[in-house]
Amino acid sequence: QVQLVESGGGLVQAGGSLRLSCAASGRTFRSYAMGWFRQAPGKERKFVAAISRSGSSTYYTDSVKGRFTISRDNAKNTVYLQMNSLKPEDTAVYYCAAKQSPDTKVVVGGPSLYDYWGQGTQVTVSS
Repeated sequence: QVQLVESGGGLVQAGGSLRLSCAASGRTFRSYAMGWFRQAPGKERKFVAAISRSGSSTYYTDSVKGRFTISRDNAKNTVYLQMNSLKPEDTAVYYCAAKQSPDTKVVVGGPSLYDYWGQGTQVTVSS
């Protein structure tokens, strides 16, 4: 089992940047594929980005490609989401998620594919 704690959210103007962090407990972090999701008010939780266990493979939803970067540091049990050129439509609660994975692939899809979740961190982008 793994516990996840997100941080780094906040209020930023359009065009600005934020870096989200997700710290994981336990000594088996490197056995988990990781993902970031977001949920805007009144909307369903949606996939944003994913990274494989080693960090060698990543995947992004189209709306954030070229602006967001997912990365991980297995020595620090942490996954990151660097968000640049933020837009008001990026406003949401951002969640990190983990799935214990037997292979090196990213896990791309809906929230049901992931097993563990953090509590979320609010990102608000003003216009």
